[in-house]
Amino acid sequence: MPTLILVRHGRSTANTSGVLAGWTPGVALDERGAAQAAALPARLAALPLSEVVTSPLQRCQETLRPLLEARPGLRAHTDERIGECHYGDWSGRKLAELTDEPLMEVVQAHPSAAAFPGGESLRAMQTRAAEAVREWNVRVERDHGADAVYLMCSHGDIIKSLVADALGLHLDLFQRISVEPCSVTAIRYTRLRPFLVRLGDTGDFASLVPREEPGEGDAPVGGGAGAP
Repeated sequence: MPTLILVRHGRSTANTSGVLAGWTPGVALDERGAAQAAALPARLAALPLSEVVTSPLQRCQETLRPLLEARPGLRAHTDERIGECHYGDWSGRKLAELTDEPLMEVVQAHPSAAAFPGGESLRAMQTRAAEAVREWNVRVERDHGADAVYLMCSHGDIIKSLVADALGLHLDLFQRISVEPCSVTAIRYTRLRPFLVRLGDTGDFASLVPREEPGEGDAPVGGGAGAP
């Protein structure tokens, strides 16, 4: 079966302002995110991409624009199932405000039980994304062969949930996974099991430098802004 390249969108204006964007319209890449997107074609130059699939949200489509311009033979298919989690009433709110919500503790420690008010559950998010991947695996193999490589541009929580699915991890463990903006994660699917062959690869180790104000250890909902 095919190899899936998962690209998280580049850093967005919501990432840098500390806002949980969700499906809020008009969330674009910031200056750094645009630079990350511009570097993507060179990073992926060696890969013979058969198909490109994207979340419908603006920040993902902007991330893919340089890649599609560099490869005029490719076009992006939009699939809402790999769109961001529907955070409902939390969408557009500051992450700093949400830390005091009782639900945040559940999101961190027991995400399989977390459902966002006016939105969806994290279980439902993972299910729809995993179903999309399985359907695209079949389609890509049918049209391009079992050794084909294809790409999906999506969001932090979606990608983390797909990695957990590939590793056979319970969703309650998916907050232990980190994927930075414009990072590349690769999963090779086979008839019997998937293999995680890259995780959150940015080619940049700046995020590993100790910070003056270390975090408290919670996973950033939505994926975080990456290296400062």
